[in-house]
Amino acid sequence: MKCRGIRGATTVEANNKVEIVQATQELLRLLLEANQFELDDLAAAFFTTTPDLTAEFPAWAARQMGWTEAALMCGHEMNVAGALPRCIRVLLLVNTDKPASEIKHVYIKGAKDLRKLPPDLPVLSAECFVN
Repeated sequence: MKCRGIRGATTVEANNKVEIVQATQELLRLLLEANQFELDDLAAAFFTTTPDLTAEFPAWAARQMGWTEAALMCGHEMNVAGALPRCIRVLLLVNTDKPASEIKHVYIKGAKDLRKLPPDLPVLSAECFVN
């Protein structure tokens, strides 16, 4: 079994606790759904926010979802001029037998165009999950 990195990002409209928690939880639910892993397989999650988000730790939102056994950490992204504002990013380290080619990274809301990935890298947006 290998440890794979799974990336995701989202944005919020304002720097407040409710929005940060809701956006983080939505992103984590989509990452779980897209990659079909068990919480027991999650080794760690590293959350970052842009420097304009200070009202809540995204890791706290994960703890509220029951992510209690994995190591969680938060930090700030570099403050680069012109960077996407009010953005929450996550890197999940998941133990899985899936090959890297089957890992699905999820970018939603204003983060949809955050990374222009080559067509061989699978990226999902929230529209993929709309019935």
